[in-house]
Order: sequence, then C-alpha cells, then structure tokens
Amino acid sequence: MRPKVSIIVPIYNVEKYLSRCLDSLLVQTLQEIEIIAVNDGSNDLSLKILRKYEIRDSRIKIINKQNGGVSSARNEGICFATGEYIGFVDPDDWVNPEMYEEMYKNATSENVDIVMCSYIREFENHSKIKDFNLPNMVRYQNEEVKINFLRRLIGPINEEIANPEFLDAWGTVWSKLYRAEIIMENNIEFMDLNKIGTNEDTLFNIEAAYYAKSFLFLNCPYYHYWRANSTSVTSGYKPKLMDQWMYLFTYIENFLKDKKLNNDYFLALNNRICLNTLGLGLNTISKDNLSSSIMKIRRIQMYLKEKRIRQSFKQLDLSKFSFVWRVFYFFAKVRFAAGFYFILVCIEFLRKIIR
Repeated sequence: MRPKVSIIVPIYNVEKYLSRCLDSLLVQTLQEIEIIAVNDGSNDLSLKILRKYEIRDSRIKIINKQNGGVSSARNEGICFATGEYIGFVDPDDWVNPEMYEEMYKNATSENVDIVMCSYIREFENHSKIKDFNLPNMVRYQNEEVKINFLRRLIGPINEEIANPEFLDAWGTVWSKLYRAEIIMENNIEFMDLNKIGTNEDTLFNIEAAYYAKSFLFLNCPYYHYWRANSTSVTSGYKPKLMDQWMYLFTYIENFLKDKKLNNDYFLALNNRICLNTLGLGLNTISKDNLSSSIMKIRRIQMYLKEKRIRQSFKQLDLSKFSFVWRVFYFFAKVRFAAGFYFILVCIEFLRKIIR
C-alpha cells in the first residue's frame, strides 16, 4: 500500500540528536508513513544508530551515500519517495506526534498542493513560537498562491519589510507537506549549496509555489527547530557567501524573467537583496572569521559598494522600518561601513543574550 506521507531526513554526523528526531517520527499518530533516512557519508555513529532503528521499524528506509551536502541528500530522498505527500525533517529537530496526521488530513480534506504549519524555535534553555500573526487557517487558491506565497518567498514589499527577521520564515521546507506530483512532474530539486551558500529551501519553495494551484497555512506549531546545534551546516563563517548570494540573486531574477512575473516580484527581490546585507554582515563578523575588526569593516565596505546591492538600495523605502532598523539600513544605503559594523556587533550581542 502506498504511504500517505514520505518523510525525508538528511543525515550527516548528528549522533547526538538523531534518536530524538527518529523517536518523534516513529510515534506519529499517522501510521501510514515512510521515513527515508539519507545518510550523507557520516563518519560518526549516525549510520549505526540508523541500523538499530531500521530493525525496530520497517517504515525506516536507509539510503547510504557518499557525502554531497544537504541538498544532495534531500534530492536522493526524493528519488526514493513513494508517498502521496512529501515532507522534510532535519535530523537535529523533532516534531509533535500529531504533526503529519493533522497536516495530511488538512491537505486531503482541503485538496491542496502545499500545507505549511508554524514552528517553535528551541534553544538550550527556552523555547519561542514563531508568531506569523495570521488566523488559525489561511487558504490560497490559483493566482492567490503566487500573490501571497510565491511573492513572499522572493522578498518582502511595503509594510512587510519592517520585520527583517521574517525574511525567510516562509521559506523552510521542514514546515511543509508537498503533493508528490508537484515535485516529481516539475523536476523540482534542491540546488547545491556550493553555488548559492544558503537559501536552498527558499529556492525549492519558489519553484514549488509557482507550480502549486493551492496552499494552506495552519497556524499550529507542530515543528521544533533546534537552534543550539553549533555544528549545523547553517553555522560558521562562509568566506564565499557574497559571491554565492550574487549567484542566488541572479538565479531568482532569471526565474522571474523566464516566468514573466510582474514588477512586484522584482521589487520584492530588490528588498531581499537589501535585507540580506544583515546576513552578509553577521557572516563577516562571525567569531570564526579570524580577521581583525579593521579588515571586517573593509570587507563590509566592499560588499556595500557592490553594484547590484547599490542598485537595490536605491529602491528601498526606509520609512517602513522601525527606528533602529532604519538607521541600520540607512548606514548600508550610504555605505557607512563603520556604523553598519557597530550595529552588527550590537545585534550579535543581543542574539547571544536571547539564546
């Protein structure tokens, strides 16, 4: 019998967290699932742990491959997925027991291509629900999917830019279920992080959203996103990040041109580029970057002068921001690297306190 849901878990050196993740999947109230565990060349005890779980429950299917990165692992998992819907879980995260039953039930009863839930950010000593400030259920159909979901994935417009922390809140793949046919028939896959640096989830969702005819948001935090894993692939200093993001922005821009989308989407991309200077800055001041403060400021100055970034800032409406963010992005707009650096240091300090 065909599984109702295929859950793809990309695994690389997560022996510390893997059992917690798998245990949360095995107690799902939806029984008709398959768990596709893709071991991406782990050199710790992850594969040994997987073998024990494989014996314990036949719904676990192990794919053992050479290391190729999280995108490669997820793409491999998609190839082996047989479920009506496909979901993704990261191996250092966990989910509520009812997550996939509730999401599948709503997917089928509402006959939608993509279902999304909210999530809880989990830190060492506290938890924080991601508040989307939306009703309990929001449904988009046909062109509404592009206007309200696809465009939001590309970037914020108008009042949305006031909250830079929401830039990629809609872009995660682990908070969603996708009708398998949407992915398979349109050959949607994850892009290599060596090319784009980050945001492989957002790119995947941009394509899925373009082809989807319906979308449902459930304002229920079923997913637990672990933020205390210092070995995560999303942590650490990335010296090539600016070049990778320039490739990413060009890729999205070409997608918009190819699909003949209107100016709102291009404005959204410009705003994304501006807001992403925060990410570039935090990457530059990372503790793993051993350069001096002077060299970091020079690095910031270099990318604030980059032609594509300067062009985007010409269109950025600073009036939508709160005072602190307005000052921060004003410094970026006028390329005042020292002031930009100072606020980045303050932001990073506050992030550590919150954690």
